[in-house]
Amino acid sequence: MGGTFDPIHIGHLIAAETARDTCGLDEIWFIPSYLPPLKDNEPGVESLIRYEMVQEAVKTNPLYQALDIELVRGGTSYSYDTARQLTEQYPEHDFYYIIGSDRINDLPKWHRIEELSALVGFIGLERPDTPIRLEGLPGYLNHRLRLANMPPIGISSTDIRERLKAGQSIRYLVPDNVHELIRRNGWYES
Repeated sequence: MGGTFDPIHIGHLIAAETARDTCGLDEIWFIPSYLPPLKDNEPGVESLIRYEMVQEAVKTNPLYQALDIELVRGGTSYSYDTARQLTEQYPEHDFYYIIGSDRINDLPKWHRIEELSALVGFIGLERPDTPIRLEGLPGYLNHRLRLANMPPIGISSTDIRERLKAGQSIRYLVPDNVHELIRRNGWYES
């Protein structure tokens, strides 16, 4: 599961668990991006801080782990480069990218998408507020896409950052240990 995780929140963890449970995945690997290619804004805090928060968020679940491979590689975090690295490093594994329904409609725009879809499958989390337009996807993507129903979760990293800047509480929106890290370090306050 990739993303900026800026910060990671309960919605990310619910999405991961929904995909794991629905699709029978053995593990979920959280991979914070260094520089996301399709986002207009740069992340709010630096990549090592985002990675630290992800590590904290997943450390109590033995089926979850945080990987820093995109941070170590640096530059633009293309999913193709990450998938190629993982499939070379772990040829015995089958990999899936977990993405929200809003990202499914963007899949044809992803860097080297046809080659990426040959390396990994995709698990699309359907949300009632963002319909999936499967008819707009090329055939090579339709064959590599599995869908899972995502419960509606009205939490976003953007909202959490805005709440912190406004001095509002984010308790229960992020895991307790992540909340403590953010509070102790004053991240996102200005």
